[in-house]
Amino acid sequence: MSLGQHLLELRKRLFLAAAGIVVGAVIGWLLSGYVWDALREPVLVIAEAQNRNAEINYPNITGAFDLKLKIAFYVGVVVSSPVWLYQVFAFLTPGLTRKEKQYTFGFFFTAVPLFLLGCAAGWYVLPHVVELMTGFAPPEDAAYIDASFYLDFVLKLVLAIGIAFVLPVFVVLLNFAGVVSAQSIIKSWRVAILVICLFTAIATPAADVISMFLLAIPMVLLYFAAWAIAFLHDRRVAKRNSELEAELAV
Repeated sequence: MSLGQHLLELRKRLFLAAAGIVVGAVIGWLLSGYVWDALREPVLVIAEAQNRNAEINYPNITGAFDLKLKIAFYVGVVVSSPVWLYQVFAFLTPGLTRKEKQYTFGFFFTAVPLFLLGCAAGWYVLPHVVELMTGFAPPEDAAYIDASFYLDFVLKLVLAIGIAFVLPVFVVLLNFAGVVSAQSIIKSWRVAILVICLFTAIATPAADVISMFLLAIPMVLLYFAAWAIAFLHDRRVAKRNSELEAELAV
């Protein structure tokens, strides 16, 4: 493709991804009440467990409406994840050969479950994070939590971990496109593990560090799984090239 064709293709993929998010946001608007009840549950549980006054408040008159819009958008991103993830892969796969394009659906059906699994992992550690953060307040004080700030904190945590779980799939895709090799992936394993541990430590500041390891271990395993797939692919490509050179030499 020429540069102009690439830009047209990018515009098409962005439009389809945005359309999917809009449709998902409509669904999110209808489900916003149920979602908000589930999101604020950790605060209610902690208030009861710690025997203290902890509640979520709206600091301005449009706070509740703005909150519902945000919930609808974030739910739209999660619900439409199959759509926008496919558009990302569909834009990147023209750089692959015809045979390698057959792996597109494999990438797609791997990325979507991993994204949802990452979101579920973020949801699992959420109560630990909320418990730790509210635990710093003295027991005789009340905790009045801004609704908008709390929603941003929760959903950014969930989405960030969901995206982190998908990154190994993109590493494999870059390997298939010839951008990175398996050797470069395994060569950087120490840096990758350090980055993963730092990310999980920041995302899950639980005092018992159990939540951190619950997220770090699967992410490390996914990284090495991506390296293993890239290694097999590079070996297959090297074998194919050697056979081709042998045929040309004859």
